[in-house]
Amino acid sequence: MHWNKITLVGVGLLGGSLGLAVKQRRRARQVAGYVRRKASVKECTRAGAVDFATTDLLAAVWDADLVILCTPLAQMRSLVKQLLPALKCGAIVTDVGSVKASVVNEVETLVENAGAHFVGSHPMAGAERTGVVAAQADLFEGAMCVITPTKRTNPAARQKVEQLWKSVGGRVLSLTPKMHDALVSRSSHLPHLVAATLTTTVLDSKYLRQQTALCATGFRDTTRIASGSPEMWRDIALANRAQLRKALDAFVQELKRVRRILGRGNADEVEEMFRSAKVRRDRWRSGAIISHSSA
Repeated sequence: MHWNKITLVGVGLLGGSLGLAVKQRRRARQVAGYVRRKASVKECTRAGAVDFATTDLLAAVWDADLVILCTPLAQMRSLVKQLLPALKCGAIVTDVGSVKASVVNEVETLVENAGAHFVGSHPMAGAERTGVVAAQADLFEGAMCVITPTKRTNPAARQKVEQLWKSVGGRVLSLTPKMHDALVSRSSHLPHLVAATLTTTVLDSKYLRQQTALCATGFRDTTRIASGSPEMWRDIALANRAQLRKALDAFVQELKRVRRILGRGNADEVEEMFRSAKVRRDRWRSGAIISHSSA
């Protein structure tokens, strides 16, 4: 699939990586980027993520075949309303948001009424570093890229968005917006919440100097994602708070179970707790599907 013009609305880690991937694979004649700050224009050009960057949203979107929203979730609706005058009839709009139900509800009708097509999507890729300086052309290689079509989704537009993610190395999975949000609340949003809470708990010690000296690779690896963008994770947590609260409730119940196991002090039971977790993770790493009744 080759595009005449792709516009990235927001050129940070994901937008920048997508721009690099598209340009490296020559999937578009031109890649434009919209940024909020004038200083970001030079950063985007220097990184090679776009052919041109601008703080003029309408100029960035004008004549684009594909517009990709790569901004924090809370900004998407407002930006779509602003870009509509420049949106070409028949153009496709998609996004990289980590929450889908709210984005689809807020954006799909706006785009349709402008004579264009919206297809929600979410590449399961990222890093704790932010900004276009952290962009990587291979960020989406092997990544699961979820698309969330609805009954109103144009079939041709859906196919083109699927091809976009495949063209940059991704694997495509189709889910309803609601199912997507329920699943990522457990696999993505809950881990970020846990990492942030663990960081706060461990590094809030009256023996902070000694404590930090003993925070080695286990703590580093477990809390890596706590260094992510606070603005982005604020929006995600609020947008998916209903599903995230359910995931958090399930996690709290599991922690209570672990506390009961430790309280009984039975060595076999404690070992089985760790063994069960190891088996599940090892199977996941090997690509095996774990049934509900598995260890």
